[in-house]
Amino acid sequence: MSETLYIQHFKDSSRGLDYYLKQMEGYTALKKAFKMTPDDIINEMKKSNVRGRGGAGFPTGMKWGFIPKQASKPKYLVCNADESEPGTFKDRDLMRYTPHLLIEGMVIGGFAIGAHVGYIYIRGEYTREAKLLDEAIDEAYAKGYLGKNIQGSGFDFDLTVHRGAGAYICGEETGLLNSLEGKRGEPRVKPPFPAQAGAFGGPTIVNNVETLTNVPFIINKGGDWFAKLGKLEKSGGTRLVSISGHVKKPGVYEINAGSMTIRQLIYDVAGGILDDRPLKAVIPGGSSAPVLTADEIDVIYDIEPLMKVGSMMGSAALMVVNDSYPIVRLIKRITKFYAHESCGQCTPCREGCRWMEDILHRIEHGHGKEQDLALLLDITDNIAGKTLCALGDAAAGPVASFVRKFRPDFEALIRGGRHAQVHH
Repeated sequence: MSETLYIQHFKDSSRGLDYYLKQMEGYTALKKAFKMTPDDIINEMKKSNVRGRGGAGFPTGMKWGFIPKQASKPKYLVCNADESEPGTFKDRDLMRYTPHLLIEGMVIGGFAIGAHVGYIYIRGEYTREAKLLDEAIDEAYAKGYLGKNIQGSGFDFDLTVHRGAGAYICGEETGLLNSLEGKRGEPRVKPPFPAQAGAFGGPTIVNNVETLTNVPFIINKGGDWFAKLGKLEKSGGTRLVSISGHVKKPGVYEINAGSMTIRQLIYDVAGGILDDRPLKAVIPGGSSAPVLTADEIDVIYDIEPLMKVGSMMGSAALMVVNDSYPIVRLIKRITKFYAHESCGQCTPCREGCRWMEDILHRIEHGHGKEQDLALLLDITDNIAGKTLCALGDAAAGPVASFVRKFRPDFEALIRGGRHAQVHH
């Protein structure tokens, strides 16, 4: 298929305004929201128990409540559509198939926090999604769902798509805001937090794509309804899970929050392990999440249960590895990514990530030393919790977990040379 035909196919598969209005009750939540007070909307968000879907898992309603009622500078609502965590691809599908759901969620969010300007900060590689969003925004302006006096409500809201340039660090909210302002994409010192001083110095809320696409459903059906979709007390709604790696049916799946274990997701949802080989490892929340072994997959797939076993749900990206792929090569590739993407602002991250990559490269190629494993753990200890943003933790956590849980794989390479590999 030629690039021109592929783009046309991609465009045809998206769902424009007519589909959204007729098939998805499009913009009915917005009309309902305009009859509510901003405080009422925020209260519904709090009741819904919706948590940030970008990785941090912070309660969205509480976050919106941090915006000051009165401010000397304009307020902003920013959608984090950078989706740069390896293994994560659910936001891409939301923007591709239901762009107006995101737009409606942003207009409601803007009304709730008193923002009249919104930005969708989208990763540079998502060229087709950026084009689809621009087209959907044009449709929304033409029909009065964006712009001045939206649907006669007296509320104004303008929305712009801003394309990034392919930097992982701009998935961190303050690095994103710096990039949005045309500055170098590196994290800011906090406080102040974005809710006090964010984009262009004004109070700002930054929410993930999936978080904002939940908003119309919460307003239409109520926070209590949304909360009950989740099976655990603190997590409401459904979760989109990106499942990739050595499974028979990789893809994006929607599940009720807290309703399944990792084992059920792999074997019941994603069809089991590719080639029916033994399961070796699972990375439960994108590449920055500490690894789990095949014996640790009977854990409920939600934020608190995964924290209890020493990992994290992150952006709900489940990466499955069977015994055909060398464990040391896998963590070396992950570490190489973080060494490349470190903005260099914090010394522990800038230097430590490169050191870890060099040591892992040495081990993989049969030149490792017995003391390398202790050195790797020492480096991770000197990175974790000692940087401005979470990239340092994102690099250190996986290395530490791989070394501790798959030590025989490392030792086999150190003692036996580059072609040695342990099978369980």
